[in-house]
Amino acid sequence: MSNVPKLRFKRFSGDWEKNQLLNIGKIITGSTPSTHIVDYYNGDKLFVSPSDMNTNRFINSTKTTLTELGFSKGRKVEKYSVCFVCIGSTIGKIGQLSEDSITNQQINCITANKDNSNDFIYSLLESNAPKIKLLAGVQAVPQINKTDFSKLKFMFPQKQEQEKIATFLNQVDTKIEQLTKKEKLLQQYKKGVMQKIFNQEIRFSPKRTSSQAQGEADDGIEFCEWEETTVGKNISNIGGTALEKFVSENSTYKFISIGNYSINGKYIDNGQRVEFNEKTKTKLLNKNDLVMVLNDKTSSGDIIGSSILIDEDNKYIYNQRSERITCKDNILPLFLWHYFNSKQFRKKVFSLAQGGTQIYINFPSIKSMLIKLPCLEEQTKIANFLSSIDNKIEQTQKQLEKTKEFKKALLQQMFV
Repeated sequence: MSNVPKLRFKRFSGDWEKNQLLNIGKIITGSTPSTHIVDYYNGDKLFVSPSDMNTNRFINSTKTTLTELGFSKGRKVEKYSVCFVCIGSTIGKIGQLSEDSITNQQINCITANKDNSNDFIYSLLESNAPKIKLLAGVQAVPQINKTDFSKLKFMFPQKQEQEKIATFLNQVDTKIEQLTKKEKLLQQYKKGVMQKIFNQEIRFSPKRTSSQAQGEADDGIEFCEWEETTVGKNISNIGGTALEKFVSENSTYKFISIGNYSINGKYIDNGQRVEFNEKTKTKLLNKNDLVMVLNDKTSSGDIIGSSILIDEDNKYIYNQRSERITCKDNILPLFLWHYFNSKQFRKKVFSLAQGGTQIYINFPSIKSMLIKLPCLEEQTKIANFLSSIDNKIEQTQKQLEKTKEFKKALLQQMFV
């Protein structure tokens, strides 16, 4: 085994040295101040649990907070220390403290000594998290105790090289955080503007482009009033059929089942394919068909009413628990897709849903729902405007995924 990484900054040389974590810094296992004492909680001090360690590197806020009194009852962990989940189903989650904090007992924290870098330790543990997780074994409650965690051995360079590596990877993490924030803001913007559009707080003008939507047009000209109607008067529909026995890895036809629906109406390719035969061809979809999910196998009902817009002829075959929807001439499929996946419509669908452990809705209930439709020209402007936001979200998501893959490759090559 080599004692140096594959990818290294040029001005550094010499072997890296193996060492245990206990020799690299101070390790603290978290503790929880008594939850029976009200005065300990709801202050401005962070109390970190695994659920607070998400996509961002730094932990800036926590669901549970402590008062100064509560903080004094726990084991303080210094700012910039590295948190590693060692108990439970989320073993391997990692984060870094943005301020002095306390953690619960599922987390071990390491604070680097003067000869090592907290930032380097973060990236080192992130790179090795999958291997460390395997140490927990198969048991009811997976666990890596503090002793075993402290004895973990890794290869370390001198502090100056640690800091160089850490500075470079920090820049990549910053880029990831910026893209994550940008995606979140775009998603929030889309939700807000959709609500205003479908409540008619924002209207489009015949003489304005879709990107210039506002409450009142400069020229004073507006489209006609939206017409109240029902879903059923504007579409035709055909229910799905159980086709699981025809699932085939060798087919090119994509199989739409519950696993393909996302809560925002985006198609998720889960790799399932179905053979084309006399029975399945009756469920073959055309471009601009919509497919709505009517059954959620979970009790949350999150995907009930979510609809997929088909982008290609003769490529998709749909299963049971879904309904094929074809638009009549007075309604634009892209507009209806945006409307079906709006918060307002999905909220109405959920209010009509039934069931306990599985949530479902009958399509006749959907068909009887009242909706308001603008004219085709305004539908087009609305659909294009919302799709332009979707394009920005998708571009940001691709940038984010590309940056994450770049970081993953770096972690594999910059550590021994």
